[in-house]
Order: sequence, then structure tokens, then C-alpha cells
Amino acid sequence: MAHEKTVPLLPCRSVDEIVEFYGALGFVKTYYQVRPNPYVSLKREDLQLGFFGMPDFKPEDSYGSCLVLVPDTGALYAAFAEGMRAAYGKLLVSGIPRMTRPRKRKNSGDMAGFTIVDPGGNWIRIFAASAGPAEPEPALGKLATTLRNAVVLGDSKGDHLQAARILDTALRREQDTASPADLLEALAYRAELALRAEDPALARDLLASAGEVPLSDADRETLAGTLAGLDDLAATLPPA
Repeated sequence: MAHEKTVPLLPCRSVDEIVEFYGALGFVKTYYQVRPNPYVSLKREDLQLGFFGMPDFKPEDSYGSCLVLVPDTGALYAAFAEGMRAAYGKLLVSGIPRMTRPRKRKNSGDMAGFTIVDPGGNWIRIFAASAGPAEPEPALGKLATTLRNAVVLGDSKGDHLQAARILDTALRREQDTASPADLLEALAYRAELALRAEDPALARDLLASAGEVPLSDADRETLAGTLAGLDDLAATLPPA
């Protein structure tokens, strides 16, 4: 048979929290009930997710996860980010819920991906459906290689503390020799990890260091997404 469809059913503490969060991302309810068991089905174009409520459920203990393959991760991320900023006044980059920025994943064939951790603690892992045309990539420097490893730990496994440790070691060793682009990418991700670890003071220092990285006009064009991500991180900081 062909044209089969799979709809993940994921746990949450409150289906109403789920409706509010995903509504900000452009999803609409296609089914909703509170009795005999809380359940909601949400849809955004061809993307459909189902959630069942468990009042005593702890989102931080969730193992709920699903993989979503899309034609263009960048376009979907931009749409989600726009909705999140409109609803919350900022991009949610730490805690539960949150959303990571698209990055190539070493453990997924270097395809770009990002993750939504929703109010139920479910990890919605969004990746490109295909790698697209193969383009030669320059050899990675040592800092960029470590950054790829840190992204696997932090964004795929959720171990932001270990990701921070290996990235700190690499930054101490390579910050004077790494290319400006590699240094900016590493500092941006390290600042994001600091926010996940609830260390806004460190995040502020890292963002200041990122702002001092000398970039050419070509660098700024290539790193436009990363530079915009720095602004999103800065917007989440509490007053100094």
C-alpha cells in the first residue's frame, strides 16, 4: 500500500498548555476532548501531532520524541520563530518549552536540523527530508569540529553540561587561531548552552565576546543566521 500516514501520540501534563504553545507555531486543533481522557490533535499543513494529558506527568522526565522530515528546515524554523516571538515576545531558547536553532548534525549525515521541546517535554526533532545537492565543504578546523561534537551532545542528547565542557576546552585552546566565522559560531552556541544552564551572567559575557569578533562583509553575509541568533539570545537576558 501507499500514502500511509503516521501521527505521533505524545504525553503532556495539560492539553491546554499544548494547544497554546503549538497555536503560537501555527497549529490548529482538529480534535479536542477532556473526558473521559484529555486528548488533542493538532495540525499545521501536513504536519499532525496528537497529545494525551496526564495531570501528574512531569515534563522534565519525559521520553516523548518524534522525528519530522521536512523539505526546508530553515523556512519552517523561521515561521516557528516568528510565531514564538509574537506570542512570547522572544525566542524560547532555554527551559521547557524551547527551540534550538538549525545546525548541521554530525550524527545525521550533516543534515541541518532543529528541535522543539514542547510544554510536555517532548522532543520534536525536525530534519531535512534529503541532503539536497552535494556541495563540497571545506575541511573543518579544530574548533568547528568540536562544535559539531558539542551540538550532538547538547541538541541531540540534551547533555548541555558536557557539551559546554568540551566546547570550553576547545575555545581556550583554539580561540586565538580559529577563523572568525568558527569562533563566532562556537561563542554563539556556548552562550545558548549557558542560558540552558541558567547562567545568564556567563551568557552575557559570551555574547559580548561574540560581538568583538572581527568579521568581514562576506563573513556577515554567511553568518546572517548566527548573528540574528545572537540577537535572540540577548533578548532573553534579564536586566544586568
